[in-house]
Amino acid sequence: QVQLVESGGGLVQAGDSLRLSCAASGRTFSSAAMGWFRQAPGKEREFVATISWSDSTYYADSVKGRFTISRDNAKDTVYLQMNSLKPEDAAVYYCAAGWIAFASAMINSRSYAFWGQGTQVIVSS
Repeated sequence: QVQLVESGGGLVQAGDSLRLSCAASGRTFSSAAMGWFRQAPGKEREFVATISWSDSTYYADSVKGRFTISRDNAKDTVYLQMNSLKPEDAAVYYCAAGWIAFASAMINSRSYAFWGQGTQVIVSS
């Protein structure tokens, strides 16, 4: 049974940092693209960052330069280091995994087959 379990969310102040983790189990994910998406109350789920099997990374413009995605294939874990957090970063953050043929599809949530339950990030101003 495939599982993605996020952790690391919490309440921080604007300007602080957080590192989210996503532990995958149930199959080998080293060949999968791993992505982070987020959803704020009343808004649609949006792309945050993704990393391919070959460690190519892509970021939403809103987080570029502040967030860093990485992966440890030995642990089947993907990370999202979030620095200089802003109140508008507050959301539930979801980890996703998918075997995606085209790089352009990696920013699309529908390209991902497996999802975690989410971890909440709250940023106070």
